[in-house]
Amino acid sequence: MYYGGIDIGSVSTDVVIINQLGEMVGHEVVPTGANFRAAADKGIETALQRAKLTREDVAYIVCTGYGRKSLDMDNGSLTEIKCHGTGAHHLSPEIRTIIDIGGQDCKVISLNADGSVADFVMNDKCSAGTGRFVDVMAKALQVELEEMGALSLASTENCRISNICTVFAESEVISKLSANVPKEDIIKGIHSSIGERVYNLVQRVELKKPVGITGGGGKNIGIIRVLEELLGTELITYQDPQIVGALGAALEARKQRSPGQQAAAQ
Repeated sequence: MYYGGIDIGSVSTDVVIINQLGEMVGHEVVPTGANFRAAADKGIETALQRAKLTREDVAYIVCTGYGRKSLDMDNGSLTEIKCHGTGAHHLSPEIRTIIDIGGQDCKVISLNADGSVADFVMNDKCSAGTGRFVDVMAKALQVELEEMGALSLASTENCRISNICTVFAESEVISKLSANVPKEDIIKGIHSSIGERVYNLVQRVELKKPVGITGGGGKNIGIIRVLEELLGTELITYQDPQIVGALGAALEARKQRSPGQQAAAQ
């Protein structure tokens, strides 16, 4: 038996297929775009192809994320808070705090020892501290998004970005470029600004270690290093931090549709 998880974010749609043992057999990340259903269908089909499976092989799919209620599939749906907790705990049972930096929001999730959610806080009112903020700054700097992390590590002086608002921060970055401030220092300042926003969120929950990072922000080594310095601890990182929520959704699908539960339902 196989199970699926779909995490429909504002920027990317992430799909994971697992087997009965909870092992990932296929996954895919596609741009969400304007059509949630089209993105989900494309992600599912590609993940199934990688797993050499068909839709008929998948017993149940759970949806999570920003657009989870927009699909008309016959699926269950759960919050991304729950699914990120389940996915991160599955990968790192020792984890107690998760920092999830997504495209349009940032979340800090505190977990109990069994992986259940103890508390959480979310910044979803402003793009400061999110992937969207980094994307806008990368375009202003004319730097590829994937290069931002490595460039910030080459900085010799942190250039403080004082504005929280993305629009004003973009203007501030352009002004610093005009003043011939090195891009590496500006990028370090951008990452420090994000780190401070996230750190303020962390202060609103009980910080429990170890701490892990998920979402697109988990691919940026510059953000990771800033957070490690602020929090005073090394972060647990993942090879594919974007799919942790989808993995959690797939694990919840397995839990909801395990053979024992199906038999009980009958």
